[in-house]
Amino acid sequence: MLDVEGPQNFHTHTARYDELLAPVTSKDNDPNFYRAPATYLNLDERFRASKRTYERQYAQLYFSRLMLLKEVMRTRVQQLWPGIPVCSILEVQESREVAVIGTIYKNMNLKPSILDEYSKDRGLKAALGASNFCSDNDSVVLEDEGARMVLSTPSALAAAGTGVSTSASAVSNEPLNVQELVTGAVVAVRGIHEAGGDFMVSAICFPGVAPNPHPLPGPALVSQQASVVAADAAPGDKYIAFASGLCLGGSKVDMLKTQLAFDFLTGNLGSPVEQQLSAQIVRLVIAGGCIGQLEALAGGGVGGSASGNAYNRQAQGAALQPVRDLDLLLAEVSAGLPVDLMPGTEDPANVALPQQPMHRCLLPAAGMHSSFVRATNPHEFEADGVRFLGCSGQNIDDMAKYCTIRDRLDLMERSLMCRHMAPTAPDTLTCYPFHDKDPFILETSPHVYFVGNQPEFATRLVCATAAGSSSSSAAAGQMVRLVSVPSFARTGTIVLVNLRTLACHPVRFDGSLGL
Repeated sequence: MLDVEGPQNFHTHTARYDELLAPVTSKDNDPNFYRAPATYLNLDERFRASKRTYERQYAQLYFSRLMLLKEVMRTRVQQLWPGIPVCSILEVQESREVAVIGTIYKNMNLKPSILDEYSKDRGLKAALGASNFCSDNDSVVLEDEGARMVLSTPSALAAAGTGVSTSASAVSNEPLNVQELVTGAVVAVRGIHEAGGDFMVSAICFPGVAPNPHPLPGPALVSQQASVVAADAAPGDKYIAFASGLCLGGSKVDMLKTQLAFDFLTGNLGSPVEQQLSAQIVRLVIAGGCIGQLEALAGGGVGGSASGNAYNRQAQGAALQPVRDLDLLLAEVSAGLPVDLMPGTEDPANVALPQQPMHRCLLPAAGMHSSFVRATNPHEFEADGVRFLGCSGQNIDDMAKYCTIRDRLDLMERSLMCRHMAPTAPDTLTCYPFHDKDPFILETSPHVYFVGNQPEFATRLVCATAAGSSSSSAAAGQMVRLVSVPSFARTGTIVLVNLRTLACHPVRFDGSLGL
């Protein structure tokens, strides 16, 4: 079953199903559809590693991040708090209101540690399996290039900051809320250092959404209302399709549902109305999560048996079957549609971010097509002048574990406000120890910011004002489309993004008979 949500461009629902019930016609009378062309530019160069060494410490990465964002924060402080002097931690004087720029470190009692595996405290062991590690005893420390200081809030502000989390868009000049912060974010705090005590924070600000020097090639969407941006699509519109979490080889994967989706993308499914829509899809982006399990290859044997030999030919053949299935599916769709493949958490690629492209020897059939692109994770590209940037989901999933913000779009918006794709790396999210740069910093904003392998589909249009704060309304300023791409194995959903209007809607597939 195919369920297309969003604008219906050509016929009404009645006409669609009447066509499906009509008698079979001759192939000579069938309409011919041609794939719409689109320009493409791969921008993954900053995420690719020519040579990697792991001899350096991660402290240099935090230092580089702070130095690269410090001037941005100075400008933000001057805009939000005019007249407030900016100083380093060592220069803070008692009983004088100042602004300090630094990196957040969050002390969390429930944060997992390798030492907890040897602890006899059952409470700590139980917490390791939790999905969120926040507690009421968490505290925040601000660190710059010279020193550290503990951040606190007056009791009245602290009481106001507890409870239900607020939207991530309302954090440009707000009181300190410890539960909504994560380690690694570069911020500016305003307050007074008490005698022999902590730094009492009255307000906090983030770098704000980065500007985008690349205007959209179509109409000026920033001057239009939200209803116009989300208007019905035109017949000549082009789409980028997003999918994630195929989980091939997993215990709950539905191959019929997967095949239906790929048949739709290649134009082999549905009435002429659906085939016309599939012809307007100019590229498919698979945001990680393609492989469901590779336990046998890791040493568990066939079916995860402990007695299995990982070096046995039969065990290796069974373990690599999901990779072969993926290669066949990608070869099928790449023959008629350009495909970008990003690695994910369980995929056969390096674990540390940025993940490098999956090796060509794993996908020999798909690699023979020039339309197949082995991308990095994160992945950045440009299609018909529209810039896309996204990740396979590790960054947002990790942020959700260490703060009380539950909505995935709010977490994505917070990431934009921090001008950093993965603020929790390298503290709780593994990454390469860069020493002279931080490739996850958002020097410019994309037009579309997507994250794969999320619990459900969601989207939001974020508008950044001139001051750098963000708003979900389509006012004058920088517009970014946030797209939460759900796991296909769980939801059977792919997402289409209109290149002209940035409108976004899901397409759902169901392989069951409805019994």
